[in-house]
Amino acid sequence: MGFFSPAPYHIISYGFLLGTTFFHTFVGGIISFRVLPRPQFSSLMSSLFPVYFTIQTALPLVLAITYPGSQNPFGITGGITGFLHSSNRYSTFFPITASFASALANLAFVGPLTTKIMDERKLQEKKDGKKSYDAPPHSQEMQALNKQFSILHGVSSLLNIGTFVGSVVYGVTLSKRIS
Repeated sequence: MGFFSPAPYHIISYGFLLGTTFFHTFVGGIISFRVLPRPQFSSLMSSLFPVYFTIQTALPLVLAITYPGSQNPFGITGGITGFLHSSNRYSTFFPITASFASALANLAFVGPLTTKIMDERKLQEKKDGKKSYDAPPHSQEMQALNKQFSILHGVSSLLNIGTFVGSVVYGVTLSKRIS
């Protein structure tokens, strides 16, 4: 056991995934939105999200690789083979894969599209002489950009919740293995 076993790395990686996702979703993001002026909040999130989504994408892979096998010599092996074993399909494979896929979608697609729309809104603000979040009326271009941003933000939030739920579901499985 000890440092040469995958088990401690598995538990630590799980803790990082759940803790990072919980904190960013339910604490850090909300407090930042409440206390920072909108431009600083946008700048902060634009800088944090690529790192955050990379962490959320990488850690489920670490969980799959470090999956601890059975203590029984005739039980399920550890690592990726144990992770992919048919007996782990619903308890391990699906929740960890759902967390990975949700985070990857945010990292590779939704996040970059949202940033692109934010940049387009900044340009439109200069053209309109009005912030995207100011009271209406807005130009048709800004209305379209605000609608696109709202949709992408909603999709990103749902994907983030998907990562969180997958992590919690796997946590229940993991807790059964520890007890």
